[in-house]
Amino acid sequence: MAHLKGKVSFINEKDIQINDRIRDPEVRVIGPTGEQLGIMSSREAYNKAAEMELDLVKISPNANPPVCKIIDFGKYRYTLMKKEKEAKRNQKQVELKEIRMTPNIDTNDLNTKINAGRKFLTSGHKLKVTLRFRGREMAHMKESEHVLTDFANELTDCSSVEKPAKAEGRNMSIVLTPKK
Repeated sequence: MAHLKGKVSFINEKDIQINDRIRDPEVRVIGPTGEQLGIMSSREAYNKAAEMELDLVKISPNANPPVCKIIDFGKYRYTLMKKEKEAKRNQKQVELKEIRMTPNIDTNDLNTKINAGRKFLTSGHKLKVTLRFRGREMAHMKESEHVLTDFANELTDCSSVEKPAKAEGRNMSIVLTPKK
């Protein structure tokens, strides 16, 4: 019989009912090779699993009656962890890329930054465009907001605005997300 040792980081073992923790009066039992053993009491199914030196694991608790399988719990837990790792690996990570500029940026430099932003957005990343203000530029923050709106307007074909332009201390930023 397998015993629960240590904590498993991926699956919640408290949710899985095994062996004598199964309290349902009747369960549908599946054998170790996948054959149907029929509907029996949970005590009878537990005894049958103990004879085979395996565990009785509740696979489908919402079925009527619940479905239990006679298997090695260690192997079952390992396959569950493997499936969860694989699902985690297949998730796409969305990064937040940032482009920094000053409010008195030249047109050609702005076009270069726009092209870099377009590359980030087409590859599926979010984009944060930040204007950094220094010294006397701080007095003209509101007038410089048009640089960010021009930037966003140039990229309307491949992006949409998630957060509009907002001043945060010495910076003003806008967040763009790629269009699906």
